[in-house]
Amino acid sequence: MSEGLMLQSEFISIFCERPAQFAWFLGAGTSRTAGLPTAGDVIWDLKRRYYRLEQDRDVSPQDIQNEAVRTRIQAFLDSQGFPPLWADEEYTTYFEKIFGEDRERQRNYLKGILSEDKVTLSVGNRVLGGLMAAGFTRAVFTTNFDSVVEKAIAEVGGSSLQAYSLEGTGSALNAIQNEEFPFYCKLHGDFRFESLKNLSADLATQNEALSKAVLAGGSRFGLVVAGYSGRDASIMSLLAKVLEAPTPFPHGLYWTGLKGASPHPAVESLLGRARAAGVKAEFVEIETFDALMSRVWRNIDRRPAAIDAKVRKSRISNVNIPMPPAGNKKPILRLNALPITLPDRCLQLDLKEILDWRTLRAVVADYRRDIIVTKAESVWCWGEEADVRQAFGNRLKRISEANVPQDFHSGENLHYKAFFEEAVTLSLASGKPLVPRMKPSAGFLIADGNAVDVGALAPLQSIVGRVSGRVSGLFSPIDDDHPDSEPVSWAEALRVSLDAKDGRTWLLLEPDVWIWPPHARKVAAEFLEGRKSKRFNGFHNQLLNAWTEVALGTSERNVSLEIRPFGSGTSTENPAFQIGTRTAFAMSAA
Repeated sequence: MSEGLMLQSEFISIFCERPAQFAWFLGAGTSRTAGLPTAGDVIWDLKRRYYRLEQDRDVSPQDIQNEAVRTRIQAFLDSQGFPPLWADEEYTTYFEKIFGEDRERQRNYLKGILSEDKVTLSVGNRVLGGLMAAGFTRAVFTTNFDSVVEKAIAEVGGSSLQAYSLEGTGSALNAIQNEEFPFYCKLHGDFRFESLKNLSADLATQNEALSKAVLAGGSRFGLVVAGYSGRDASIMSLLAKVLEAPTPFPHGLYWTGLKGASPHPAVESLLGRARAAGVKAEFVEIETFDALMSRVWRNIDRRPAAIDAKVRKSRISNVNIPMPPAGNKKPILRLNALPITLPDRCLQLDLKEILDWRTLRAVVADYRRDIIVTKAESVWCWGEEADVRQAFGNRLKRISEANVPQDFHSGENLHYKAFFEEAVTLSLASGKPLVPRMKPSAGFLIADGNAVDVGALAPLQSIVGRVSGRVSGLFSPIDDDHPDSEPVSWAEALRVSLDAKDGRTWLLLEPDVWIWPPHARKVAAEFLEGRKSKRFNGFHNQLLNAWTEVALGTSERNVSLEIRPFGSGTSTENPAFQIGTRTAFAMSAA
């Protein structure tokens, strides 16, 4: 096993044996499942407000979900010298710009976005409430301002929970020392009260009394961190200070993070220091907070029946809602979805050690067009067995076959969606002047105007003319990750993703424009707006037709094609996708 990376199943086994030995540390990610915004959502809302004020533009909260709008706003903020996108100081910077030191305005803003009437408890929230109500979890710390945990305790346990926050901090340490459980501590305050921590000066240090409570808890319990990125230096410093105690995190430190996402450097540093101090410190990859907590609850013995019933408020049941009769009258609404059938077999790799995503990607980096991988409890892949053995070398113990789940939308199977999408993207690009690229949310097919034979791009060229080129006079921005500026290029592209509706799986095709280098997309916002400004209705229909013909290699309609990502291999090594060439459509029933 790679140092510091633990299987989710192993963590759950350790936790569920003695859950009362662990405290929890919650970040905004655990409240997002209850319908509340994360710190990132708040940052974008503050950016929207500042941009609207300074530029006198009408930008609604819904508009900010549009990538083009975000790109335009970020480009403006960059020009004003604000922190780079996702910089650690973004949150405090925008709070200071919008509210200054006016605590009343801060509190009113947070009350508006975090009020209890916006909270809809998810299964993860209810499980945490159940753990606390049943006495399985005795201490919880958080940087959140909201009332999600209090509501979970009330709804699941039927009791009230008083949080220790910046108001009346003196008794927090006594409470944890005197075992007044369940203990709940809000390190940054509660939006319902006067004291809050949002500004850089506030977050530079933590409240002394609450810090002592954290140190006491860290010396008594193991700690499970969920939904927290680790960007707050003062919080990370406080957790590191626990390591100076005689018995730091006596039952271990377990930091959970989403699969495929690399932990923040501060998190890696803390885990490394903890291991050096003799603490069992692990990073645990999870699908979602809800999925993790569901698994935890299922593996807890002696759950009180009344609490269990309230935790399991939502039970899976078969629902049969009849579809309305098919319409046969105009207008006809064309959709950008093609019917697709997914493969159901792949290779399963039994490795000598657990590989994190970064290491796994490095292992297959030289086989980008030959091996497709995903990982959960084990590594699954497509590719010829000989290539797989060569890529993994002595890390590999054995190769077997496995069934691939088709319900890629369920919480525990989300990583298979990207697995399928990468295979589909490579399949569609095979043998064509198209460059495949993957992003976390979808695959992309990029028109290669420099290919030796661009004849296959003719349908696209007939609609848009040139399919690639330079953005005149535009160069990529320089930052810490990109120290050199380079000319910005563009190319016509097709976004490829999967969705499931009406009991069927659909391949979604969305024409787009690719920008190279990718980090220059925000400075190319004006070019993109001009390039895409007239792509509506009739033109978009022609563009979708052209891309469908290019990607599928045929202009025939209402036929089924088989595509595969590789040139050879068995059906388990080289998966087959069946795609219909006619897009879905809807007609009026009346």
